[in-house]
Amino acid sequence: MTRRLDAQMAFLLEADKLKSVTRATRLCDNSRHENSGEHSWHIALYALILGEHAPEGVDIDRVIRMLLIHDLVEIDAGDHPVFGDHDPAQQEAEEKAAADRIFGLLPADQRDALRALWDEFEAAESVDAQFAKAIDRFQTPNHNIASGGGSWVDYKVAQETVEARVGSGIKRGAPTLWAWLQPRIAAWFAAR
Repeated sequence: MTRRLDAQMAFLLEADKLKSVTRATRLCDNSRHENSGEHSWHIALYALILGEHAPEGVDIDRVIRMLLIHDLVEIDAGDHPVFGDHDPAQQEAEEKAAADRIFGLLPADQRDALRALWDEFEAAESVDAQFAKAIDRFQTPNHNIASGGGSWVDYKVAQETVEARVGSGIKRGAPTLWAWLQPRIAAWFAAR
């Protein structure tokens, strides 16, 4: 029992480092950039509140679990902003190595279960993972609109880029949320 609890606590203490990973997205009040720990909590809350808009067959409890762990790899690999310039293959390799190390801190049963959940999120093939990915993408545009443009201004992106890089994933996993958000994105860009 002591060894299991030691391993679980090692993982939980390591997960605290996610609070030190700064993201490109600003808080809605534009006072500062959010960190990845805040982001993970907030999108889990998004899933809880917006779950009624999920496509049929989505298990919101599984989605919330995915969202709580999906960015833990950023402890080692850092945040890669969706509008940033980075090598996707290198990012994937760094994140897989991080997943091996971080989930490897846990007892074997929890390690395997959480790693499988993280792999499912990354693959985005199941309806749960597609909705989780959509929620992950849905939060940032809402923050950008609330904060006066946020990362859209920082990265000098056009509406078409937002719709291609963010909208396609939201539309795939949460079409109702995309139908609500897309006109708001268009209105923000039209007003600039």
